[in-house]
Amino acid sequence: MSTLTRRGAVRAALASVAGAGAGLAVAAPAASPARAPAAAPAFGRGREGQRKADLGDGTYRNPIVPGDRPDPTLLKDGSDYYLTFSSFTSYPGAVIWHSTDLVNWAPITAALRQPIGAVWAMDLVKHAGRYFLYIPAMRDDGSRIYVIHADHIRGPWSDPVDLGLTGCIDPGHAVGEDGHRYLFVNGVRRIRLSDDGLSTVGQLEPAYTPWQYPKDWVVEMFAPEGPKVFRRGEWFYLIAAVGGTSGPPTSHMVTLARSRSIHGPWEDCPHNPIVRTQSADEPWWSRGHASVVEGPAGDWWMVYHGYENGMRTLGRQTLLEPVEWTRDGWLKARGGTLARALPKPRGGTPSPAGADLSDDFSRDRMGLQWSLFAPDAKDPPRVALQGRSLVLQAKGTTLADCSPLTCLVGDRSYEASVELEIGGDAHGGLALFYDGRGFAGIGASAREMLTYNYGQEIAWMRQPLPAQAGPRVLHLRLVNRENVVTFHTSPDGQAWTQHPWQMEVSGFHHNVFGGFLSLKLALFSAGRGEVRFRRFRYRGLPA
Repeated sequence: MSTLTRRGAVRAALASVAGAGAGLAVAAPAASPARAPAAAPAFGRGREGQRKADLGDGTYRNPIVPGDRPDPTLLKDGSDYYLTFSSFTSYPGAVIWHSTDLVNWAPITAALRQPIGAVWAMDLVKHAGRYFLYIPAMRDDGSRIYVIHADHIRGPWSDPVDLGLTGCIDPGHAVGEDGHRYLFVNGVRRIRLSDDGLSTVGQLEPAYTPWQYPKDWVVEMFAPEGPKVFRRGEWFYLIAAVGGTSGPPTSHMVTLARSRSIHGPWEDCPHNPIVRTQSADEPWWSRGHASVVEGPAGDWWMVYHGYENGMRTLGRQTLLEPVEWTRDGWLKARGGTLARALPKPRGGTPSPAGADLSDDFSRDRMGLQWSLFAPDAKDPPRVALQGRSLVLQAKGTTLADCSPLTCLVGDRSYEASVELEIGGDAHGGLALFYDGRGFAGIGASAREMLTYNYGQEIAWMRQPLPAQAGPRVLHLRLVNRENVVTFHTSPDGQAWTQHPWQMEVSGFHHNVFGGFLSLKLALFSAGRGEVRFRRFRYRGLPA
């Protein structure tokens, strides 16, 4: 069928529903060459049908924090545990999650409010009664490492302090046997910190020669990164990652070394790598970037990230695996491929898990749920809550450059809906958004319906809307079933019309676009004016 004939057929179908105020669905982006998603295992179901790790029978199934939560840094603070993850260009960012049993996690605060660049793998630590978060940020002029600090984990957190470290990522804080504080970075390199942890002392220097895997292994690249140092008994242990965090499913891996001194020499674990995806048939791909922690009852656990087989659009998700100490003082992972449910950590008290994503916009949930994509620090405030609605001031000219309001999702299948009211010469809507080069969605101006795909607005699919007095009000709904997406529109939120086109979005991930991101739900407002959103609803769908 020719493109012209295809367009004509679609226009005819659209015209038959436009008069009733029906909207448009989105044309399919090119599918990823990856295999179809593996069959979903049985998950627990929590709030709004969202999947939940705790199965309620003393076992859990990974992921413990579903969705795009990569590069986990884990802090044990008494009987409490805290996690945070790379937040990239989402602001507010550096969302901190809390648990008391290592399985059930809930967000409690967003520590970083000021845009400093794309935030990569951080390190969350507590030293001398104060909390520190060491943050690498990728900027147009290269990478820099910052630190923020707080007296209480929920904040308030300080403004970012630039440590003056350029060309570095993946900071890992450690205290040596000499009592001095150090920061390890990718490479694996090290620099001493001042006693207050807010500046550096001396020069960056090599600390360890990373373990090298066999040359015939199929990986993305060597890329030694993510050094995390902890002490147990008379040994310092250094956890690191090699192999690259994306690329082939067998890329990323966890390695281990130890030394009796923070200054080395370091001895490689004879069992390296202690975690690695061996085959694309496994449920979790590119497992790596680990932190190790003692559980509530004294057993030991490892937290790291991985891509879910066939669901790269969800990003790298947080996984929990049991580990044990050998008689000769090394760690061994005991979770296999993570294909099965595993016994929960002993001890501890179950804590709240997850958070509702449905939002009536009656309270501020910026950071905990919503974040702006790549906001400019010089932008005036764009988000306001008014009378159970969220008002998003327009920015840019289209979905690509409007810095949309995004929401991470962790379900393989889900539906979301929202009501929008369009003011002035703005246009807005509901979308799935990877970044300014990759998105798909539907929206409207006061005069016509709009369709977005292939990183652009599809001009030939515009459809006029019936004239109406007063602001334009529409309801939009999105259903995503394991990367097959259907859009609907409604004039009243009761009678819904499905557009004749559906789309397949499995190609929206890092191996296609770069950036290490995921496909997020997005509310957007572009042009001039504002879009008012009401009654955002979310529901996880069973496989």
